[in-house]
Amino acid sequence: MDRFKSTKIASMLGIIGNLFLLIIKGIVASLSGSQAMVADAFNSAGDIFSSLMTYVGNRISCKKADDDHNLGHGKAEYIYSMLISISMLLMATFVLKDSIKSLFYGSKYTFSIWLIVVCIVTIIVKFSLFLYTNTLYKKHNNLLILANSKDHLNDTIITSLNLISCVLSSYNIFFLDGIVGGIISIWIMYTAIKLFIESYNVLMDKSISIETKNKVLDIIKEEKQVKKVIHFNSTPVGYKYQISFTIYVDGNMSTFDSHEIANSLEEKIVDKVEEIYLVVIHVNPM
Repeated sequence: MDRFKSTKIASMLGIIGNLFLLIIKGIVASLSGSQAMVADAFNSAGDIFSSLMTYVGNRISCKKADDDHNLGHGKAEYIYSMLISISMLLMATFVLKDSIKSLFYGSKYTFSIWLIVVCIVTIIVKFSLFLYTNTLYKKHNNLLILANSKDHLNDTIITSLNLISCVLSSYNIFFLDGIVGGIISIWIMYTAIKLFIESYNVLMDKSISIETKNKVLDIIKEEKQVKKVIHFNSTPVGYKYQISFTIYVDGNMSTFDSHEIANSLEEKIVDKVEEIYLVVIHVNPM
């Protein structure tokens, strides 16, 4: 299964799963008045938007290069990831406000066994989605899928806290409801900010990691004819990188032979280093 189809399936499963959870959470939250369940319902609503943005961003980022976008449309993936993070942050702020209000003015709601049932169903659905999307991320290294995977895992943890609050409410212990609602919103904020920074770094052309750079340099060192490497630069192209650098070879080497070395290195690097999309090598005599 290719990158586009995998992300499409992940986003569609996210929309279907979260729509189902939003409906049952919304019904139970309105009947019980639980602030933690209201926060969880808003979280599911935000997840639907995130899955939609994943689908749209994936469609655009997978478009081939054209005359107006010579390096393709890969950065759309990060633009839509930023939109997802902003929507998560706004939603979490709203929920945090209500949770703080609940803590100061008290929170008491009607306990229902359906609160516990909804929490258990949510944990099962979300953890299943996490396992699936995490597998896809490891296979395709897609930030949109990573955002979804993290979100599903966060929801599993958050709903587990919500479940504890619901169980305690059956013993007329309600003070945790506002606390859990606050924890949920703060956790969402943390995830949103982290995702925003990751996307921002790519859009601002953050360099490849030291580990990836060392992989490339190790391949270059294998070529004994290369005497020196300078001007190593990298630019993100979607979820991969374009790199360029200058190599120095023996001044007596023919132009043909020196470019054969460059071509060979370009092929080896793209073949052996998964993070690299394109290699441009300049050759100088030494």
